[in-house]
Amino acid sequence: MDDRPLILTALLDDATQARFDDLRERHFPAGRNHLAAHLTLFHALPGDAAAELATDLTAATDRAPMTALVTGLRLLGRGVAFTLDCPELTALRRGVAERWRPRLTRQDAGKADLHVTVQNKVTPAVARALHDDLAAGFAPWDAGVPGLALWRYDGGPWEPGPRFPFSG
Repeated sequence: MDDRPLILTALLDDATQARFDDLRERHFPAGRNHLAAHLTLFHALPGDAAAELATDLTAATDRAPMTALVTGLRLLGRGVAFTLDCPELTALRRGVAERWRPRLTRQDAGKADLHVTVQNKVTPAVARALHDDLAAGFAPWDAGVPGLALWRYDGGPWEPGPRFPFSG
């Protein structure tokens, strides 16, 4: 049995993914950037329940693809993230959280905060400069959300798992 935690992310349309990946590549410290940009919904779902989670996610993705609005930027102190708004994705996450509540970490049991981090682990001054630069030219845009993805976490880069495309 594999009990390494599972991470659940929302997939993004190709253009949005490429845009965030480019920003992450340019602004994330190279020695710490081991992942593509990602929209994390859960950080540590129970790894020993992967099959049951897959069944739940297959049921949850029997719906049309979603559209999120990239609404702005957030200064993280030592990094920068783009904020997203997607009521349908927030509701989907809430449903998964209710189902798995007894096994959620404190972080995952809390409120959903939809964001994509493009910079982290830099000095506050470097983060502030990027935030201000990106904010000066920011205009909201629609980002397609075509499905979900599970990943295994084992202390380093994430191991890809199954994908769950929205199929409705």
